[in-house]
Amino acid sequence: MRCGHLRAGFVALMLAGTAGCTTMADTGAPAARVQDGPVRTAGGLVRGVASGAVDGITVFRGIPFAAPPVGPLRWEMPRPAPGWQGVRDASEWGDNCVQNPAPQRFPVNSATDLPGSPAMSEDCLTLNIWTPAVSGEERLPVMVWVYGGAYNEGGGSAPFSHGDHLAAKGAVVVTFNYRVGSLGFFAHPELTARDGHSGNQALGDAVAALQWVHDNIAAFGGDPARVTIFGESAGSAMNAALAGAPPADGLITRVIAQSGTWQGLNIGQMVAREAAEQRSLAAAQARFGASDLATLRALPATEINASIPGQGMIVDGHIVPEDLTRVFVAGRQLDVDVLTGSNEDEGSFTALFGPPATLASWTQGEAMRWGDAVELGRAAYPVTTDAEALTTATQPFGDNMTWLHRQFAMWQAARGNRAFHYWFRHDPPYDEGRGNLGAAHTGEIPYVFDNLCAPRTFPGGSSVERMCGNAAEEALADMVSQYWVNFAATGDPNGTAGNGAALPRWPEVDTLGPNQVFVIDAERTGVAEWIGPAKISLYDEIFRSRVAEPLGIAAD
Repeated sequence: MRCGHLRAGFVALMLAGTAGCTTMADTGAPAARVQDGPVRTAGGLVRGVASGAVDGITVFRGIPFAAPPVGPLRWEMPRPAPGWQGVRDASEWGDNCVQNPAPQRFPVNSATDLPGSPAMSEDCLTLNIWTPAVSGEERLPVMVWVYGGAYNEGGGSAPFSHGDHLAAKGAVVVTFNYRVGSLGFFAHPELTARDGHSGNQALGDAVAALQWVHDNIAAFGGDPARVTIFGESAGSAMNAALAGAPPADGLITRVIAQSGTWQGLNIGQMVAREAAEQRSLAAAQARFGASDLATLRALPATEINASIPGQGMIVDGHIVPEDLTRVFVAGRQLDVDVLTGSNEDEGSFTALFGPPATLASWTQGEAMRWGDAVELGRAAYPVTTDAEALTTATQPFGDNMTWLHRQFAMWQAARGNRAFHYWFRHDPPYDEGRGNLGAAHTGEIPYVFDNLCAPRTFPGGSSVERMCGNAAEEALADMVSQYWVNFAATGDPNGTAGNGAALPRWPEVDTLGPNQVFVIDAERTGVAEWIGPAKISLYDEIFRSRVAEPLGIAAD
């Protein structure tokens, strides 16, 4: 942890006790050969191992970036990690944060339930680094992955997010664990009374991990002045929030948000801290007969996780001082470039739950779905038969999400940053007997990491067998992952693919027409028509009535 660049308030609180700490600049030692090791960090020396998946990539696993949040540190913002003597073996993953494994979680949890998955504990705040660097002099772009999982699950060791192939394209890739569920998103009046804020502990973990990256990544060949956070679903929402969060200022250069913004997965206001506090207290009182911090901290973490729902990301009064839509509309967010987007069939998995949609059920849900915008909803989604209802019912989930991402990109462009918007429309192959979910939620992740042979994460369970070694799928993965690395390196996704061919040109969002979007698809990648004027008008109105008007901000 650095000493000379601590910002007042948030970081000072998070890193209390840093007096006497050392930074990489303090050591005076020449940069070590990363592949030979050991590498010096502020906490001590670490030695990585060959990744085994791609030649020339070294991986460092399980490096602590904060103190274990156990005992009296449960629900506290992260504290500095203790140092160590000698050389730390960085060949093994750290524990995952406490969450629901199978069978409590269905289907299997890709972070906890696969062969070789790490154990779970509260002592889980560790990170992992994949680097192609030979020495610490190289200053490569850095990509920090923030996993999704509905704020309730996930881990930096999940196989689908291993960074070998991205690193091989010239980036230093970092994954880390953050607290999930009610251990990572827990607002409580006692914490608020003491600090003036509570909740969003997981966002605090993300800031602490980014602080560690800022202070130490140069020793691994990374450039602390070129740090891109990327993530999907809940991780995407956290990334978008960090783009507007004052504590992240100076720690991130660019943001990639895949299928989620600070508003969540649907257009709406952020949850207030006071409401989250009351829900936490009610759940604790109902389950344990007590709601004070001392009692709750004495309980096993697994009981807390199972009994108190996590509140997700909220307006905590500190990391998120106010509803971030106000911040972005007013142009007060961070000076970062963004690449943001979602998938055409984001909501396809929702058809797996409940009875099939019919004309009657679709019509009965109009008021709840559209509010006062029923006529706009009917114009956008003209449903007249059971068959049309069945195929239409899952579409609004994805359509409102792509609208949200377009707005995120446009707001960032309006403040003078580079901003790129995508719509992932590629339908990957699925195994025989498994429903075809199309370009589903999480479906882009194998292409982003160029990890077609790795197990998938729910719900976009495309076929590993039919994609691993498939030339067409591999070409798309090479293209998508190269766009992501190019953006991390320069703020512009355009350039060449791994085979030297020019990538299809991706224009900045503010140069596109109102119904144009950059489509990513194996058959045709490039500018194409977007969701159409009727849907754009519908979601414009929903944003105005549900977000802009209640928050007292202009809707344009």
